[in-house]
Amino acid sequence: MMEIEFVRSRFIKHFDGKTGNVYASPGRINLIGEHTDYNGGFVFPGAVDKGIMAEIRANGTEDTVMAYAIDLKDRVDFKLSDPNGPRASWARYIYGIALEMTKLGVPVKGFNIAFAGDVPLGAGMSSSAAMESCIAFGLNDIFGDNQVSQWDMVLAGQATEHNYCGVNCGIMDQFASVFGKAGCLMRLDCRSREFQYFPFKPDGYRLVLLDSVVKHQLAGSPYNDRRNSCENVVKHIQAKHPDCKFETLRDCTWEQLDEVRSEVGEEDYKRAKFVLGEKDRVLAVCDALNDGDYEKVGEMMYQTHEGLSKDYEVSCEELDFLNQIAKDNGVTGSRIMGGGFGGCTINLVRNDLYKQFIADAKKRFNEKYGHEPKVYDVVIGDGSRKVC
Repeated sequence: MMEIEFVRSRFIKHFDGKTGNVYASPGRINLIGEHTDYNGGFVFPGAVDKGIMAEIRANGTEDTVMAYAIDLKDRVDFKLSDPNGPRASWARYIYGIALEMTKLGVPVKGFNIAFAGDVPLGAGMSSSAAMESCIAFGLNDIFGDNQVSQWDMVLAGQATEHNYCGVNCGIMDQFASVFGKAGCLMRLDCRSREFQYFPFKPDGYRLVLLDSVVKHQLAGSPYNDRRNSCENVVKHIQAKHPDCKFETLRDCTWEQLDEVRSEVGEEDYKRAKFVLGEKDRVLAVCDALNDGDYEKVGEMMYQTHEGLSKDYEVSCEELDFLNQIAKDNGVTGSRIMGGGFGGCTINLVRNDLYKQFIADAKKRFNEKYGHEPKVYDVVIGDGSRKVC
């Protein structure tokens, strides 16, 4: 995590010279359980030691927010009472989370905020959720006497994405940012919201992210399209079984999916097939972690990548290439991480293979695409907190 003084010095410089409170929230990795959160399934995230740090102070105004994005060197001032909100995309996260916290009973007034991040942007580590969680935590502390629960802050972050940023996301990213615990991964049931901490100390192995440093901009809304595909399958299964209640694909069986295959079309069928398979794989990973069987964990990771690439179709040539390099080097497990169409692979690597794998990945990727992937060693860290 970055130094407090880095953020504080900019806060003092760009506002009135006074200091506020400093808060931090992490980005996240997800070992397995991709695109399952909005389908009511299980996910297996962990917070990382990189994230967003913000200094916040009430400025005495009724509803004027003065915001400075340190990394972008950009300042935006706006009023919370403005129904349109700010135009800058980064400022909309601040505007949205402030309004969502107000809905929860926090009497948010005007405030100054300066923030910076060391979570890699575009790498699938959820910098936006870290931002939402950090500001929610700060506003709850400064204006709300910490009356809002952790779960309500998670849901406020999700609502910010839905209502102000146009992303119909699930709850995993915000959950991991708020509830993270150093040295532990978390299995979250996205339907019941029950979760369990799993100590993650893989002796002889390490987790490493390889960032392709590519992000393919696709026409339309590929994320929302896939969510619609899943919901369409559920709707058709529900029609065949009116006496049962199907809220998400979590409630559906393989047999029920096969029943509607011809009705929903091959594309929607493949999307649902991936989700049902991923539900099974997350539970298999839980058992494997309890048994210390990291080879099994890795096997499930490779299966997830195959499904994300061929059935959910959210991979890309560069990520498939990184996955193949992992296989060629005997890496225990590797898969695309995050929403897709670029970003990272997450890799479970034996310590004795690590140096050779990284060297080969850099060399071969650079030869093919003209740049090396970025390498991030994963350290599992704590969730949202007040720093000072």
